[in-house]
Amino acid sequence: MNHSLIFKQEQAHKDSIWTCAWGRNEKDGIENIVSGSIDDTVKVWKWADEKLDLRFVLEGHQLGVISVDINPTGTLAATSSLDSHVKVWDLETGKLAKSIDAGPVDAWTVAFSPDSRFLASGSHTGKVNLFGVDSGRKETSMDTRGKFTMSIAYSPNGKYIASGALDGIVNVFDMTTGKLIHTLEGHAMAIRSICFSPDSQLLVTGSDDGQIKIYDVEHANLAGTVSGHGSWVLSTAFSPDNTHFISGSSDKTVKIWNAGTRQCVHTFYEHTDQVVWSAKYNGSGTRVVSVSDDRALHVYNCPIAT
Repeated sequence: MNHSLIFKQEQAHKDSIWTCAWGRNEKDGIENIVSGSIDDTVKVWKWADEKLDLRFVLEGHQLGVISVDINPTGTLAATSSLDSHVKVWDLETGKLAKSIDAGPVDAWTVAFSPDSRFLASGSHTGKVNLFGVDSGRKETSMDTRGKFTMSIAYSPNGKYIASGALDGIVNVFDMTTGKLIHTLEGHAMAIRSICFSPDSQLLVTGSDDGQIKIYDVEHANLAGTVSGHGSWVLSTAFSPDNTHFISGSSDKTVKIWNAGTRQCVHTFYEHTDQVVWSAKYNGSGTRVVSVSDDRALHVYNCPIAT
């Protein structure tokens, strides 16, 4: 079984697609891909029988949608927009569950906590804000004392939040104390993407410097650097089985990397516009979705044995 493009949704949005997520609803078993675009809309697509069907068009954001995440049970999606609003959507009904006014430039990337109770988001002032999913209010604010927080991730075990900043610094917070425990250096430019490995041991970051860094979380050290993209790295995501990670770049490509050997095992060249903004695995790690300035959604076959 080869790595290959198995489905392409042309003109999925009217403008560049900046973000996507893939989740499986534990209640009804439906696999949803959620995409967010500069056209202000969020779309929910059902993935079944190797194709996408549009379920919902979610409207209400006033400016481009920059980030989307699906909670671990696959029942809710959260989106953030340039209008400084965070919205939580019910993926079973397509209805708006909560709208959170994050205040001026106080919400950039959004990420659900593993227990679905909180949404973490980064602010232009370098803060990491936690919003209650039920309350719709800012519950906690943690300060990196640094630059604009561009990327954010919860560790799957719930112990840490990591954020990547405009100046290339990674900050790691201990969620039991709310304290900043690690400040990791290595990148020379903005960190657009950050993700934990499923075992919460490693952090993978993608930066405008074209490099991907791998950090050992517990020991707070740089474990490796991988290069191969010809431009900014805008997206990183780990496979559910901990063996591989993917990256999307403004060099038009999506790459799959072996997490152990740190070698690129495949490159997808199918996008027609320069910038691939986001790429995510499905729950079993056998498929990848990517979105780009070309307004298309691509789904790739991604065999586990590589």
